[in-house]
Amino acid sequence: MHTAVDVARGVSRLLIQEGYSPILEFTLANGRRLDVAAIGVDGTMLGVEIKVALADLKADQKWPEYLEYCELFYFAIPPDFPDEHVPVSTGLIVADRYGGAIVRPSPRTALHASRRKAVTLSFARVAAERLSQILEATDGV
Repeated sequence: MHTAVDVARGVSRLLIQEGYSPILEFTLANGRRLDVAAIGVDGTMLGVEIKVALADLKADQKWPEYLEYCELFYFAIPPDFPDEHVPVSTGLIVADRYGGAIVRPSPRTALHASRRKAVTLSFARVAAERLSQILEATDGV
C-alpha cells in the first residue's frame, strides 16, 4: 500500500528532474494547502494534490480553489490507483516513493502578474523559513 508520503517523495523527485524546485504542504493565500508546490526556472508555479484513496478523491470538492494560484496543476496518484476517476481537466502524475511520471500533461493557465509575484514571494519565504528551521534543529549554524 502506498502512502501520501511515498507519493510526495516520488513527485518531488520527478519535479526536480523536470527542473522544478518543490516544497511540501504549501499554504495559499486563500487558506488552502497544496500537498506539493513547485517553482520552475522560468517562474512557473506548479501545484500537486496527492490522492491515495478513491473515497478521498471522490469527496474532494476543494481542488478547483487551487487553480487560481497555479499555472500547472496535477493530481498525483500511486501506481495501483484507478486513474479513470481523476478529473480529465487536470494533469496526472503517477508516483511511488522512488519516482514518478507525468502521465497526462497539465493545461497551462495564465496567472495575473500581481498574483504570480505574491505566490512567488510566499513560496520563497516559506522555503527560506523551512531551511532556517532545519539549520536550527541540526545546530548547523
